[in-house]
Amino acid sequence: MRFRIGLGFLVLLSLCFTVKSECIRSCDLALASYFVWSGSNLSFIARVMETSGLTIASYNKNVVPNRDSIQVGTRVNIPFSCECVNGNFLGYMFEYDVNSGDTYHTVAEIYFSNLTTVEAMEWFNSYSPTNIPESQLLNVSVNCSCGNSAVSEDYGLFITYPLRPGETLASIAQNVQLDETLLQRPLHVNHPPAPAFSSSSGGNKSQIQLALKFALKIENPNGSYRPLKSSSKGLAGGAIAGIIVAAIAGVLLMAGVSCFGFYRKNWRYKPEESNGAARVPTGIKVHKSVEYSYEELARATDNFSLANKIGQGGFGAVYYAELRGEKAAIKKMDTQASEEFLAELNVLTRVHHSNLVRLIGYCVEGSLFLVYEYIENGNLSQHLRGSGRDPLPWSNRVQIALDLARGLECIHEHTVPVYIHRDIKSANILIDKNFHAKVAGFGLAKLIEVGSTSFPTRIVGTFGYMPPEYAQCGEVSPKVDVYAFGVVIYELISAKQAVVRADSSDSESRGLVGLFEEVLNQPDPKDLWKLVDPGLETTIHLTQFARWLNLPEHVRVRTKNCVQVCNLLWSP
Repeated sequence: MRFRIGLGFLVLLSLCFTVKSECIRSCDLALASYFVWSGSNLSFIARVMETSGLTIASYNKNVVPNRDSIQVGTRVNIPFSCECVNGNFLGYMFEYDVNSGDTYHTVAEIYFSNLTTVEAMEWFNSYSPTNIPESQLLNVSVNCSCGNSAVSEDYGLFITYPLRPGETLASIAQNVQLDETLLQRPLHVNHPPAPAFSSSSGGNKSQIQLALKFALKIENPNGSYRPLKSSSKGLAGGAIAGIIVAAIAGVLLMAGVSCFGFYRKNWRYKPEESNGAARVPTGIKVHKSVEYSYEELARATDNFSLANKIGQGGFGAVYYAELRGEKAAIKKMDTQASEEFLAELNVLTRVHHSNLVRLIGYCVEGSLFLVYEYIENGNLSQHLRGSGRDPLPWSNRVQIALDLARGLECIHEHTVPVYIHRDIKSANILIDKNFHAKVAGFGLAKLIEVGSTSFPTRIVGTFGYMPPEYAQCGEVSPKVDVYAFGVVIYELISAKQAVVRADSSDSESRGLVGLFEEVLNQPDPKDLWKLVDPGLETTIHLTQFARWLNLPEHVRVRTKNCVQVCNLLWSP
């Protein structure tokens, strides 16, 4: 579908002073005015703004005549979804993959072209501003607006516009063919009006919002302009005030938040059959994910050849691919696995954290496909028990435990509703090139309301990782994942599987937890070293190791304890 942008801009200005820090509704579309700086290109802009070159070109036909050409020093309008982030402000949380030498300054003011600020980066990330670990994901907030009926009901699309040195309201008004006085109307009316915007040069830290009229349906020769969407709930007086300036006003942002959940209406699965075609979910609306065509995925995997196959899970095969300049892992699932497919979408399109695998996109043509970031170092099970690999040093094992704890804390403590993974195991813990861990395999994830202790459900998961109360009664709570976390700790210590034979002469399989408990309950646990991975002999830290032995027992109460205790493991 083509878009035709109509003239008739109204700049709505506010400077983030007195602000009511809550929002009620969101809108499906906002625009960001991205200044094309020297050294950037369309592919780079599309990557950091989480869109495609074709999408950018469709909004900027005069500036981007084709996907291979873009002029430095111009502006391009980039569409994105305007969400109520954490219930605090209207914006969108992009994710930026850190490269060597990146700082908050370079990410905010160069790569994101002042659409965010260094201060906002510091609020939403916990790293040192000048020493960010490579390959980590940074949260990058870009503010937006869905309009204000108290100002005008005629305008329903807004653009976040970072001012450049030398730009003034007069110059902007001239460019968009509007009276300069229209650009000085404040976005809010109930709060005290923001200070008047100077007609002199604007600093590069300021943002303004432009309300655009635009024609969406080209078949209407007269053009149908998008008005402000009405809402029975509306916006509380001044709730949207000040959300549009690049300063972003730290009072709006929740300090220390690096994980956030997006709470939307649950998706519905509606199977359809036509002429014997495969049943696939229809009407899927996926936040922050790219919908790929089957043709593109088949081309990227050489028709899903064995040469590109890198894994096989319980719900399908995984293939390596390079899609739109990014390395990816494509999981091909049978259409009968629709519940697992939707479960992964449900979690990974709403919850984002550096210790959770990132979902890039999906496809529902013929089969069900999920496209993830490619994690080049395999999974934890392969590192612990795979042939031809060097034993993991003790320090790496401690880091992996901490990363797993942080990932679980994210889905248990920082999302509404709470997500229970239900299949935490070493095979679902991916290891990146820096030996940091990312939780994957959300096909069995379950949602529970905040404050719920537990509720019964069908028993799913992997034996050896299930707590007794769940394996017997199907009681679902965060303790299901915390117990599995303890099993992984014992795996990290022993490099043994969750269900093993006690010794070579014993034909009966036993749980790894039972083996450790039996030894640890001895008055003199002399057999303990028989359970320790021989590969740890030269790197193990004895003081830390003693703490590890009791870790699974200490963290059973709450996931947050996992992070607290794991942090203690780093101390000598």
